[in-house]
Amino acid sequence: MSRSRAEQADARLVSGYLIRPSGGPGPSNPLRCTLDCRIYLESMPRRSAVHEKNLPDRTLVVDNGAYTIKAGFSSSSPTLKDCHTIPNCLARERDRKVWVGSEIESIRDFGEVAFRRPVEKGYLVNWESEKAIWDSTFLTQKSKLHCDPHDTNIILTEAPNTTAALQTNCDQVVFEEYEFASYSRHVGPSLNAYHDIQTLFGEPPRASHLPAVPAECLLVIDSGFSHSTVTPLYKGRPIQQAFRRLDVGGKLLTNYLKELLSIRHYNLMNEEQLVNDAKEKISFVSASFGQDLERTRKGMSKKGREAQANEADVVVDYVLPDYNAGVHGYMRPHDPSLAAKVKKMGAMANPGGVVEDFMTLGNERFAVPELLFNPADVGMKEAGLPEAVLQSLTGLPPGLWPAMLANIVVVGGNCLIDGFMERLETEIRQLSPTECVVRIAGLTDPIKATWLGGAYMAADPAALKAMQVTRHDYLEYGSGWLSRVFAGTITR
Repeated sequence: MSRSRAEQADARLVSGYLIRPSGGPGPSNPLRCTLDCRIYLESMPRRSAVHEKNLPDRTLVVDNGAYTIKAGFSSSSPTLKDCHTIPNCLARERDRKVWVGSEIESIRDFGEVAFRRPVEKGYLVNWESEKAIWDSTFLTQKSKLHCDPHDTNIILTEAPNTTAALQTNCDQVVFEEYEFASYSRHVGPSLNAYHDIQTLFGEPPRASHLPAVPAECLLVIDSGFSHSTVTPLYKGRPIQQAFRRLDVGGKLLTNYLKELLSIRHYNLMNEEQLVNDAKEKISFVSASFGQDLERTRKGMSKKGREAQANEADVVVDYVLPDYNAGVHGYMRPHDPSLAAKVKKMGAMANPGGVVEDFMTLGNERFAVPELLFNPADVGMKEAGLPEAVLQSLTGLPPGLWPAMLANIVVVGGNCLIDGFMERLETEIRQLSPTECVVRIAGLTDPIKATWLGGAYMAADPAALKAMQVTRHDYLEYGSGWLSRVFAGTITR
């Protein structure tokens, strides 16, 4: 049976010979024609596998922080109760016993415990340790976050400006080691755009039946364990040229406090957990550094304490923990009496009593968090957080300045320090143009805020499907293609 002219054209196209008009010149080089045909076929648009295969119903949102992992499964109405906090480290005791992830919460004696963290300076660099923590968290049967990766989508955060090599390592672990069904990688601060931002500033809340769409203009200040960042977002996408980073975070503050206490009181250089706990309980951000220094000087003497009896006392006592008795460290008002000093030495302790050991702390309370605003105090040639915000704005068109300054959201554990939000707002107002309105807000739980933003995004099936990349896509196109998809340069 003779074939039609169209069928003959298709057959010759596949074999490398192009149909020519009758009497026209034919291809002089069949190999060249085959190559042209192959280029033509490869240039035709391909349909991504994500549109052909339905995603699993279960989505795991993971905010992989340097100090803790915030993880949980998304739902149609996510809440903070759905988020679980897991220490992102390995711990080794004196007897060389190793604790992994959530097991660290069972440690009773943190004396000289050594920690190993897979995240350094905000970047995930040690997947050997991280994989041990993930295995304990996501693959252990008794874990609350146990899941089958083959039937689970994962949304994972990363630090801004993560290098391509680290991103490739992450993609390989997710798809080749764990084999998750689908995956998307987001810059951590960008997920905060999915919160109902306007309710933070007194506006009516969005309707419950509407999907969570990212805020149009948002400036996110994230001050965490490894670093502090300023990230302007436009429709949920970070504006790269305006991103600013400050290498001051909770870890630096803890190390600085360790040095101060080791010089003035006891050698605590190997007591990271103890000092970090003390930092969280005694620190505050000073509204007037010079005045608080004077108050500290007066608070050390009895006459000075009487003179400022109506003011809040800067000098306090921090009672050290007693791991044998199961007593945690705590802060109390400074007691300069002789009885307290004798009790500290144990001279008045009866056989059934408890000997208290404490440190009297003064300017350490506000000198440590002051580094967030003046890193030059320890010789760092960096701007403080308020100056970093204004430097970030210089990378934006002036027309976006009013919208960014009117929608500033602060997240991260450091914003829980007393006085931090007030000091930050005051200094940003002083540096900002007078015609711009400055509004700063903090979320209910700044530590879990990024996770909750990701859960809001995952609650919308259409938004989730548009952002997730399946394992089939990864195996077909590779990690470089994934990076372009996550950066928004490829639209599917």
